[in-house]
Amino acid sequence: MHYKSKEVRIGNISVGGSRPVVLQSMTNTSTMDVVSSAEQAMRIADAGAGMVRLTAQNIKEAEKLKDIKALLTKKGYDIPLVADIHFNPRAALKAAIHVEKVRINPGNYCDSYKKDKVEFSEEEYRQELERIKERLQPLVEACKQHHTAMRIGSNHGSLSQRIMSRYGDTPEGMAESAMEFLRLCHQLNYHNIVVSMKSSNTQVMTEATLLTVKKMQSEKLMFPLHLGVTEAGDGLEGRIKSALGIGGLLLHGIGDTIRVSLTEPPERELPAAKTIAATAEKHNLFSKKFSIPAGAPQQTKKSTLAGKPGPWVILSTPPQEKENVIPADFYFHKDMTPPFDYHLLKEDDDVAAFTPTAPVVLDGSLRWQWQSALLFAAKSPEIPLILKKHSEQKEAESYAAETATELSIFLYYNLLDGLWLENKWLSHDTLSRISFAILQASGKRITKTEYISCPSCGRTQFDIERALLAVKSRTAHLKGLKIGVMGCVVNGPGEMADADYGYVGSGKGRVTLYKGKEVKHKNIPENEALEMLVSLIKKEGDWKVRNG
Repeated sequence: MHYKSKEVRIGNISVGGSRPVVLQSMTNTSTMDVVSSAEQAMRIADAGAGMVRLTAQNIKEAEKLKDIKALLTKKGYDIPLVADIHFNPRAALKAAIHVEKVRINPGNYCDSYKKDKVEFSEEEYRQELERIKERLQPLVEACKQHHTAMRIGSNHGSLSQRIMSRYGDTPEGMAESAMEFLRLCHQLNYHNIVVSMKSSNTQVMTEATLLTVKKMQSEKLMFPLHLGVTEAGDGLEGRIKSALGIGGLLLHGIGDTIRVSLTEPPERELPAAKTIAATAEKHNLFSKKFSIPAGAPQQTKKSTLAGKPGPWVILSTPPQEKENVIPADFYFHKDMTPPFDYHLLKEDDDVAAFTPTAPVVLDGSLRWQWQSALLFAAKSPEIPLILKKHSEQKEAESYAAETATELSIFLYYNLLDGLWLENKWLSHDTLSRISFAILQASGKRITKTEYISCPSCGRTQFDIERALLAVKSRTAHLKGLKIGVMGCVVNGPGEMADADYGYVGSGKGRVTLYKGKEVKHKNIPENEALEMLVSLIKKEGDWKVRNG
């Protein structure tokens, strides 16, 4: 797939078309605090962002955007600002006057139905679209008047009841949610639009984006794409999850702006975003010659190697056996023979003429590995494929983002059965952690607790970075759980909808605990929340310690 959108102007920059990918981030200060918000925006810009987003929950916050913009201009920063709107069309109208771009969520911008509305007749559905058009038109006219761009951003966790009634919380529903708003904007002769599909699940985010691209192509509404994985977490795992979603789509030739969402200071998101974008561009898979398998992804192979189910983690170094690190499935000193039979193929080999009788290890450039993997998947689908990756990258976080980007497209299409990573600068424990995190974030192999945590914004009223670290310290040794640590109730419960447990900020110093989508403890003091979460997991019978 290769997708070339139209160009869209956002302040003093253009995105889409043949323009390079633009990086962005979002402040986590209170928008009412003009000085702190401006200072953080400057740090984000200095780190390499081309746009900065700020929350605007209400009219007062939207009005403060004018002052933030003025202070940035006074300091010599002409970076476009994006207002993040939820539920409040009046705030969007005010923000459109002051900033270069307004982001709205079609799932909650003007949804009028309660959660108990589960069926819509054709007439009700049509009437709702007409009502949305009426509510959307003033914002469109304001954006036209002030030359303001708009991002129509679907979120997996906050689809409207109307969309849910027809599609459920599916990638198809996410795509159609955005397309309905795109069609309405087109009817209103407004085209300065960017589109995004956000989810904390990399497979859902990727599939929803690919579906949206196909729909836009078929209807000739070729708008730029913003890419991001929501609530990715922090550290190596957060960078890996972001790289699998963002990097995989960039390798498809899709994506015009990107944001890596980490539960860390926002300026720390930019180095990871740079690595992901640079890695995708380096491998030059943007051309129309880059082929992908037709139809839906295949089922994951049920392969075994020396009695172990895949996908496998293979390393050329022995483990250090540190606490909470899973050793690789197969490991050996570099001058030793791996403990299984395999065929090693390199770029000089005649792959097309080769008929494998044992697992195949592909050792070469990314483009060659991709083409070879497609060939073997077609002619010898029963033969396990292992990708061997060499790197001289010394810094673990950059290496994690780089490697996850390179492997993303193979994992999405289920074209590999094993990872064999070599890096002389990084330890077995670091490489093992990265390998298993890549498999877990892609949904191919679950070996530990997964955390869904937002980067926080001006709506957050507690220290979410500290809260995430505290939750991790008590639960990281468990196996197979998903725990959401979210800043507020605006998007939190929806975005962590597939989590087993949730730790969600519900006010200043207050936390609400969830089991799935059910509230278990509401508005409890933050200093009691962690122990209550641990007790809840134990009470529900999910306190299962990982072995090995």
